[in-house]
Amino acid sequence: MAERSADRVTVPDVVGLPFHVGRDVAADAGVALANRDPDGPPIAALTWPGLFYITSQSPAAGSTVYRWDSVGVETAPFGEAQSEAERSAPTPPLSDIDHAAPERESFVDLTDEGTPNSS
Repeated sequence: MAERSADRVTVPDVVGLPFHVGRDVAADAGVALANRDPDGPPIAALTWPGLFYITSQSPAAGSTVYRWDSVGVETAPFGEAQSEAERSAPTPPLSDIDHAAPERESFVDLTDEGTPNSS
């Protein structure tokens, strides 16, 4: 087998990034993101349309590969990625809503009760 003439680059860490950001980080490092399943559809077809996060990659970050080699990634749609992080409870709304009520600066009476009835 002939030696490859491409230079070697370091694989960046793209796990946890939105796919579109990870793709740019990988391209800047000189590698391309790809579907881990070589018989499956292209990774771009799996991550469009919508917001997808990268959940794993192979080879691992810090590995060296030839420039423009593929880094296999798995993705999950936004909101479906597994996480060990605890979710904090949402903050309750403010109980004092007086700050949201406008104050009247003037009042105009349009009923005009002082005019006689015309019959």
